[in-house]
Amino acid sequence: MAAALAVSAPAAAQTPSAEGNSASPPVSAQSVAPSAASAAQGDRPAGSADSASDAAALDNSFEARQRALDERSDENNYRYAVAQHNCYSTFFVNHCLNRARDSMRTVQAEIRKEQLALDGEQRAQRARARDERAALRRARDEANAPQRAAEDARNQQAYQDKQRQHELDQAQRSAEAPQRAANAQAYEEKQRQHALDQAQRGIGPSQAAANQQAYDQKQGDFQRKLEEARQQGAQKAQERVEKQQSFERKQADAAQHKADVEARQKQAAEKAEQKRQDQLKQQQLEEQQKQQQQQQ
Repeated sequence: MAAALAVSAPAAAQTPSAEGNSASPPVSAQSVAPSAASAAQGDRPAGSADSASDAAALDNSFEARQRALDERSDENNYRYAVAQHNCYSTFFVNHCLNRARDSMRTVQAEIRKEQLALDGEQRAQRARARDERAALRRARDEANAPQRAAEDARNQQAYQDKQRQHELDQAQRSAEAPQRAANAQAYEEKQRQHALDQAQRGIGPSQAAANQQAYDQKQGDFQRKLEEARQQGAQKAQERVEKQQSFERKQADAAQHKADVEARQKQAAEKAEQKRQDQLKQQQLEEQQKQQQQQQ
């Protein structure tokens, strides 16, 4: 029996908390202080530069406070279960159980108040974040409104221009319809007259087809000869260009050869002059030696 009561104790401990969530949250100093702090933070402008960091800090604070509340709730349930177990070893079991339950419920009520306050702050923070996002969207929409209006105006103008052009095309086609009909009728009349002329000349349909085929053949031969003449002309022009380039290359080679010959002749003349100068110096040196020998 003691074991059964110890097992059912945590479930009983959670029941008041579940019932308390549906009730209106009581007002306490602990709930008012965080709410006031969150309200003070909510008074900041939606477009402030540090709003994102503030929101992240608040989220971290909420998570830390939620973990602390969960740990306190688990510790309270554990202490209640231990107290229940110890009560069955006393003489006044029911009195001990009632005191343990009252103590558990007192702590549980404090935890529930703080939980309700935390939930309220989280709801307020989510509402502020939602309002900030809505304000940012409105600001972007207002900033982009002139551009969207100009684009809509351009699209509307383009659509109206297309509509007017379509109407003009329709009107033009409608105006040209009688002329097209007259042209078609005139063409048919010419065809009939041509057939009558051929019939009067004794040319039957088969002869007319043969004549048309012969005419087409002549036209094809003429076009082929014209194309061949054009290709030959292009080939001859290419040959003239190549001959001109070859002539220019030969002229350049001849000029280069002439320059090389002149350079070699100049070098040969310089070498001959140098050799003559050397011979003269040698002769002068020999004459000086002879004169010195004669003087001795």
